[in-house]
Amino acid sequence: MPSVRLALTKSPPIHILCDMSETTPFSVTPSAAKRIAFLASKEPKPVMMRVAVLGGGCSGFQYNFSFEDQRNDDDLVIERDGAAVLVDSTSLELLRGSELDYVEEMVGSAFQVKNPNATSSCGCGNSFSV
Repeated sequence: MPSVRLALTKSPPIHILCDMSETTPFSVTPSAAKRIAFLASKEPKPVMMRVAVLGGGCSGFQYNFSFEDQRNDDDLVIERDGAAVLVDSTSLELLRGSELDYVEEMVGSAFQVKNPNATSSCGCGNSFSV
């Protein structure tokens, strides 16, 4: 079974090595890790995908995905299969127990967050309410 490495980068950094059978605050599927690693490999310097929750969208909150080359002190860092994902501590409160997936369907492909904390979401799946 593949390992997932979690690190909350505070002073001193907390490093947790676990597999997907353990409960993690935020998880990344193999499909998402593979796609992130592919996209990151196309960048001129090493990058990590940031998953954040911002105010806005038609349901109150919206997911934001970006690539960054720096991590912040309060970031949770998830490493899986050559990909690194960052989640800041404020976003983690709304994402706790969620899973980042990459889905390919006939109508297109996209990153999706499966969030057990969301009480409703919009049709596009990019915004939600709690």
